[in-house]
Amino acid sequence: MTSENRTRYTKEQKDAILKRMMPPQNESVKSITEDLGISKQTLYKWRKQARSAGQATPGNDQASERWNSEDKFLVVLETYAMTQTELAEYCRKKGLYKEQIDAWRISCLGANTGEINQTKRLSQELKEEKRRTAEVEKDLRKKEKALAEAAALLLLRKKARAIWGDPEDE
Repeated sequence: MTSENRTRYTKEQKDAILKRMMPPQNESVKSITEDLGISKQTLYKWRKQARSAGQATPGNDQASERWNSEDKFLVVLETYAMTQTELAEYCRKKGLYKEQIDAWRISCLGANTGEINQTKRLSQELKEEKRRTAEVEKDLRKKEKALAEAAALLLLRKKARAIWGDPEDE
């Protein structure tokens, strides 16, 4: 059992470490691990718990434009009901720009639009495919009837020749 497994972190310590993963520091898990000696697994677990609680914790040492969708969405959720003044203060604290958050909000709001359009398009394609299938089946039935009729005529001709003889032989 390592010393870390036995070490319990206070809520304040854990919050301070998570804060390092949050904007504006956005410090990577690797650098925190190297600095504090806490295992990556522990930090990832804490980050996952913070995300589940609705906090954006990228912890990937990347610019905010390269954050994953989940973190961007959490920022949009955090800021959605804020006034312009509150939003400006939030942006200053987190090292973000209002325009970024506006763009992320538009992206989040439009996320399901593509799904609706795709559903409409797929529905239309399905309807068109059903129409083509019905057309092909109708054509197939016509051809089957014509083939059956031709086979019947050939059979009748063969029987007529057998009964009356072949008129071409004469």
